[in-house]
Amino acid sequence: MVKRIAIIGPESTGKSELCQHLAIHYNTEWVPEYARFYLDRLDGGYQQHDLKSIAEGQLSWEDEKAEYANKYLICDTNLIVVKIWSDHKYGNTDKWIEEQLHKRTYDFYLLSNIDIPWIPDPQREHPKLRKHFFEVYKNYLEAKKLPYAIISGIEGERKKCAVDAIESNFENREDVGSNKA
Repeated sequence: MVKRIAIIGPESTGKSELCQHLAIHYNTEWVPEYARFYLDRLDGGYQQHDLKSIAEGQLSWEDEKAEYANKYLICDTNLIVVKIWSDHKYGNTDKWIEEQLHKRTYDFYLLSNIDIPWIPDPQREHPKLRKHFFEVYKNYLEAKKLPYAIISGIEGERKKCAVDAIESNFENREDVGSNKA
């Protein structure tokens, strides 16, 4: 069965580049961030109802890519990001998104640290809130007791950190499982 790994974190922390690297490293599929695709096609700013469409698109892309993945499916974001964004911008999250958050499970999360420089992009909104959002993501993962690792470092260090975290996480889980068998 394919293990789903979600890369989450504040804006401009190298998530997409890391996803591409991990997909190549593990010879598997990665799911791009559907929000970028969606927002590029809007004729103006987005509204709260757009977040549900973004969530639906992200899940659809994940399901499509999962069919072709080997061992791991690397996901550039997931519904945690949509929820945190919605809560921040609108003060709440669509009920359907909340329901899907409880239905969808991921085997591991990589939380991308803010230790790399901000790179401006028309879709990025909060260069001064990266530390705030990092803490919000971390607190969410801990409150929900989800397995995660913080990914830090620049360029090769960051990539190595991610691979080491994945290897360590799944090696430990497989060892536990094999001891029970």
